[in-house]
Amino acid sequence: MKIYLRKNGFTLVEALVASTIGAFVALVAVGTLRTITVSAERVDSNIEAASEVRFASRLIARDLVNLYREQNFRNMKLVGSADDSEVGSSFLTFYTVGRTKARIDYPEADIYEVEYFLKKDEENSDLYRRLWPNPDPNDENPGGILSIIAEGIEFFQVRYFDGEEWSEEWPEEMEVAPQLIEVNIVGKEQKWGSPATDSIMVNLVSSAGATLETIESAAQSPGMQDNSSAQGSNQP
Repeated sequence: MKIYLRKNGFTLVEALVASTIGAFVALVAVGTLRTITVSAERVDSNIEAASEVRFASRLIARDLVNLYREQNFRNMKLVGSADDSEVGSSFLTFYTVGRTKARIDYPEADIYEVEYFLKKDEENSDLYRRLWPNPDPNDENPGGILSIIAEGIEFFQVRYFDGEEWSEEWPEEMEVAPQLIEVNIVGKEQKWGSPATDSIMVNLVSSAGATLETIESAAQSPGMQDNSSAQGSNQP
């Protein structure tokens, strides 16, 4: 009587087939994981760029809404200029009213001078905000707190409407505030997707007052999309 014993384990062919299938599954898993990671990086990059632009536009809108006003325009300040050597590089300087102190434990009034401008070099292109507590109109060398409010900004344009036409400059000699101010901000070209953009339009004619909620509501109204609209006020 012969007894046949069955050998346990895999043959060489079976081991090779199993190894091939395992390697294929691992390759697919790694590729899928990489695709998910790259997609997440793209989303995060786009969200971060959009947040930078949106934060800057909201800050500028808030300061413009709180534009300091007087019957005598000489006691006010609103000056706009453009860099002739750089397309989309504006300078905007004006007095704004705020109740939040810029420096703790320092005496400050509620009127501040703010300036917005784009600064570029070989590596960076950032949007700056200069905040000067207790401004002195006779000081030819204004100081203040300088901070970057948005990084990676390629285009910063401010335009002014006098009731008849638009201009990229508003000299101090105008001695009157423009009716409308339009601010356009464009981020740098993204590695994936279009650059982040935002546009606001502030109405300085009416003194009825507007809040940032008004700006947000106008930005979501039909036909406006990313544009914002507000009316000037002395109330922060």
